[in-house]
Amino acid sequence: MSYDYYEILGVSRDADNETIKKSFRKLALKYHPDRNPDDKDAEENFKKINEAYEVLSDPKKRSIYDRYGKEGLQNGGGGFSRNGTSFTDIFADLFGFDDLFGGGANKAEHYAFEKDFAIRLKLSFKEAVFGCQKTIRITYKSFCKDCNGSGAKDGKTTECSQCGGRGSVFVKQSIFQMQTTCPVCGGSGTIIKEKCKTCNGNCYQEKQEELQIDIKAGIDNGNKLIYRGKGNEVKEGLRGDLYIQITVDDDKHFVRHGNDLYLEVPVFFTTIVLGGKIEIPTLTGKVDLNIPPSTPNGHQFVFPNEGVKDLNSNRKGRLIAQINITYPKSLTDEQKKIALKLQESFGDNSKPYKGFIDECFDKVKSWLKK
Repeated sequence: MSYDYYEILGVSRDADNETIKKSFRKLALKYHPDRNPDDKDAEENFKKINEAYEVLSDPKKRSIYDRYGKEGLQNGGGGFSRNGTSFTDIFADLFGFDDLFGGGANKAEHYAFEKDFAIRLKLSFKEAVFGCQKTIRITYKSFCKDCNGSGAKDGKTTECSQCGGRGSVFVKQSIFQMQTTCPVCGGSGTIIKEKCKTCNGNCYQEKQEELQIDIKAGIDNGNKLIYRGKGNEVKEGLRGDLYIQITVDDDKHFVRHGNDLYLEVPVFFTTIVLGGKIEIPTLTGKVDLNIPPSTPNGHQFVFPNEGVKDLNSNRKGRLIAQINITYPKSLTDEQKKIALKLQESFGDNSKPYKGFIDECFDKVKSWLKK
């Protein structure tokens, strides 16, 4: 069945390229197969609007179409290039996906191994809180000079027959023709016939380097350091970046949360009864902790600016001291007599449960009578 490309896209014959692009964009989203599963009409419309856009977006093809119609395009005037400009390429151009479905695989320079790599660096609690200098030894990959990083003897490679040296192949899925990395050559576009004896075909040799690492005060678990130009050497004069993932040991006494420090302070029950003052440690010395009588278990006392220094400023977090009331595990006979005498001195106040229990009994009795 014959159909007009301008009518398919819903634009006039004198429409400019921007108008044609906007109309195609709108219709492509409307009839996309993912939005219309198992809808044959939508699939057919989707094919038509892609065909129409492929012609009308190309000035040469549009000119031929305007003068001779589709017959002109089919008779040597520039046919439909579904094996050249694919729907994937159209979408990449319109929607800004340079590497849609791997379409950009053959655009970037190919290296036999990654430029960047990452390592882990473990710090003590003290090193992270106060900062330090560390000397580390890294092992990085350096392209083999004898084969120029190709992995082939004398650097001699042959064109990959699977992708024709492009580094990518086309895979057809439904109505789409998608571009992806060649599975044979891994995107290089070449294959090795004879391995380089120096690197055994690995394309690189391992080298070691010693680095002095400056750790700023306040660094924490999960933080990353980036050292530019200390990654793998993929070619002469080009090294990637080294990423250092920080992990920090726990401390026996201080618990860190962000820039705040938590310190659990054991307090004997007599201090809770009488109140008192004790000294507790901070990162820079000590502070007085004043405990009022009857302070509840788990109560927190906050000391501003006694925590960890912020990594990117001079601000400090808080020190939060949390009370943990402790009791004697056993009493001597003399201690028992003193405790009993103290209890008796409070009279009924030493039996706070009495009124509560009596009231509860009375309530239950009234229920049973009913």
